[in-house]
Amino acid sequence: MQIKFHTGASPDARPETRDVLVSQAIVAGWTGRDRVALEKHIKELEELGVARPASTPIYYRVSAARVTTDTKIQTTGAASSGEVEFVLAQWGGEMWVGVGSDHTDREVETYNVTVSKQMCEKPVAGEVWRFADVAGHWDRIILRSYIFENGARVLYQEGTVNAMLDPAVLIEGYAGKKALDENTIMLCGTFAAKGGIRPADVFEFEMEDPVLGRTIRHGYELDKLPVLG
Repeated sequence: MQIKFHTGASPDARPETRDVLVSQAIVAGWTGRDRVALEKHIKELEELGVARPASTPIYYRVSAARVTTDTKIQTTGAASSGEVEFVLAQWGGEMWVGVGSDHTDREVETYNVTVSKQMCEKPVAGEVWRFADVAGHWDRIILRSYIFENGARVLYQEGTVNAMLDPAVLIEGYAGKKALDENTIMLCGTFAAKGGIRPADVFEFEMEDPVLGRTIRHGYELDKLPVLG
């Protein structure tokens, strides 16, 4: 997989493209700092038949091969949807931050959350920022996602990353140490959807740094495979 690494804080700096390996992928769930907002998201999923998590946060392992920068993914049926999340990655001995989508099969999620995570690709943007360059203003980073409904582009999710647990807390909670293993990616939680969780044929997402004036964007469309029984 090719990733553009922004190795400087300037929005005009030219990124360095590298081939990277993903050997371990983790989806961190129920990572909200705000217990009220966290409860709202849990109830949102309960309405879809998803059982409450055994712990918060909780860390799901998925196949590393599920991580992709493709702009089209295949899903089984039409009962899946995306979620914008910030992504932490350990490459070259450094921590990097990007943005991705925890695309999940909502039907399967009602009876086995772990399997539902494994059912779908995890699209990520093909760019990352050095975490050290944003650490000083981390809580101001903004995440957004959009879906297309009735021919219109609709804001689906929006919020700042301070809604989720701090990256250091998430890493320590999973790895028991201050850094992820090399070639590891972690998707780090999401916000409630505006208007409720629902599927869409196109999902777009972005991460904005209002302090340094730069944004990473990505999007993908679904190729829905038939369900024959």
